[in-house]
Amino acid sequence: MPAPLPTPEGPAGPDHRDVVVVGAGLSGIGAAYRLQTECPDLSYTVLEARDGVGGTWDLFRYPGVRSDSDMFTLGYSFKPWRDPQSIADGPSILSYIRETAEEFGIDRHIRFRTRVVSAGWSSADARWTLGLEERDNEGGLRRRTMTCSFLYSCAGYYDYEQGHDPVLPGIEDFGGQLVHPQFWPEELDWSGRRVVVVGSGATAVTIVPAMARDAASVTMLQRSPTWISAVPGRDRRADALRRALPPRLAHRVIRAKNILFSTAVYQFCRRRPAAAREFFTSRAARALGSEELVAEHFTPSYDPWDQRLCAVPNADLFKAVRQGRAEVATDTIDTFLPEGVRLSSGRVLEADVVVTATGLRLLPFGGVVPTVDGTPVELSEQFVWNGAMLTGVPNFALCIGYTNASWTLRADLTHRLVCKVLRHLRRHGAAAVVPRAAPGMSERPLLDLSSGYVRRSIDAFPRQGDHHPWRVRQNYLLDSATTLRTPLARTLELIPRSAVRGAAAPQETCA
Repeated sequence: MPAPLPTPEGPAGPDHRDVVVVGAGLSGIGAAYRLQTECPDLSYTVLEARDGVGGTWDLFRYPGVRSDSDMFTLGYSFKPWRDPQSIADGPSILSYIRETAEEFGIDRHIRFRTRVVSAGWSSADARWTLGLEERDNEGGLRRRTMTCSFLYSCAGYYDYEQGHDPVLPGIEDFGGQLVHPQFWPEELDWSGRRVVVVGSGATAVTIVPAMARDAASVTMLQRSPTWISAVPGRDRRADALRRALPPRLAHRVIRAKNILFSTAVYQFCRRRPAAAREFFTSRAARALGSEELVAEHFTPSYDPWDQRLCAVPNADLFKAVRQGRAEVATDTIDTFLPEGVRLSSGRVLEADVVVTATGLRLLPFGGVVPTVDGTPVELSEQFVWNGAMLTGVPNFALCIGYTNASWTLRADLTHRLVCKVLRHLRRHGAAAVVPRAAPGMSERPLLDLSSGYVRRSIDAFPRQGDHHPWRVRQNYLLDSATTLRTPLARTLELIPRSAVRGAAAPQETCA
C-alpha cells in the first residue's frame, strides 16, 4: 500500500496532514477534488477563514454580483453546470460550489473560521508549521499550530479584508451614505434615491444596471472609459447541445466550444487591435443607439485586452443607459460636497448614496510571508514554475488563474500538476521538492496587464520568466497540451530523505 509523504522522526503528530489547502472557494474545492481522486492515499485538510464554502462568491453580496465569464468554463470540468444561465448570478455560483463540496464529501475536510497567519518551512524536519487563528461562534480567537508536508495556497491574490481606497477629496463633507462593494451593507435601501457609482470596471458595470431598476437615478462616474462588450446571458447553442447529448458529454463539448471561442477573441484583440477597437465600438453603438455616447464614454485610450475586458450579459448596462435609467459621466472628481460630487468640469452630481467601486488590492498568499528555515522569503525575488510553484520555497504551490479566460481553467491544470508533483515525490521517496531556475533568466511581471489594480501591487509578487516552464502563458490551449507533460526532473530538485533529521531508510512507494 502506498505510504504517505515522508515525514521525519517516526509517525506524524495528531494535527499533521500530508497536504493543507488554504481557501475553500472555487479553487480550493477544485483542488480538494483532485487530491482525493488523484492522490487518494494522502491526507488533506482545507483551511477556510470564513464561516462557509464559497470564497469570493460568499464574500461579495453587492447588487447584481455575477460571473464575468461563462459558467461552462468557470465551473468544474468534473461537475456539469446545469443552470440555463451561462453568465450566472453570485447566489447560483455559491450554491454550485457548496453542492460540489457536499456531493464529493469535501466539506468533511474543511476547517472553517481558521485563518493562516504564519507559515514556516523547516528543512531539517521537511514540513511546514502553520500558525492559525481559530474563531469561535462568539468571535473569540484561539491561536494554535498544525503541520503539513505540502502547502497549497488556493486563496487567490486579492486582499479580501480591504479594497482599494483612493484619495477622494472632501469625502468627509459628503452628507449621504458611502458604500464599498466589498463590504455591502445588507440593510441598504436605494429605492428612489440618487446613486453615484465611482468606477468603471467589472464591479461598477454590474452594480449600475442592478441599482438602476429601483433608484431614482444612477450615474457611473469614470475617470476614463473601459472596454465593455455585450454577451448573451444564455447560450442558445449550449441549450441545443444539452438537449441532444448526455449531460457529461454535452458539458465537455460546450466547454471546448467556449474555450476555442474565448481564445480566438483574445488572439484577435492582441493581433489586430485596430480591428478589435472597431468591432467593440460598433457593437456598443448599436446597443446604445448613439455613436456620440460611445466616442465619449465607451472608447478607451488603450487597446482591448491591455486591461481585462468587461462583459455585460444581455447588454444590461447599455440598455439602462439607452432607456435613461442610468448615465455615464467621464470626468475627474474636484471635491465631494454635502449634496454630492463636484466634478472638475464644474458639474455637480447630486447623490444620496455613493458607491466606491474603485477596485481591489492584490495581496500574495493572503498577506502571509512564508519563511524557510527561519528566513522570510522575498516573494518578489522568486520565479514561478509552471504557474504553480516558487523557486526557493520547498513543497509549496499556489493557484493562479487566467486573466483573459475563466480562472478555473488554469486552476484545474494547476491542481492536476500539484498531484503529479506529489506522486513524483512519493515515487522517489524524497522528502521535498523545489524548483530551480537557470541563472540569468530574463524576468517579467507575473500579470501582463496595464490595469491600475495590477500596477499598484505587482512589484510585491513573484516574477515569471521568458520561456516554458517559467512563463505564465495566458493560453489554455498551449497550457493544456504542455503543463502536465512537463519533465519534472529537468527543473525540480528533489531533496532526499537522508537530508532530513531522524530520517529512516526510504520505503518503496507506488507512483
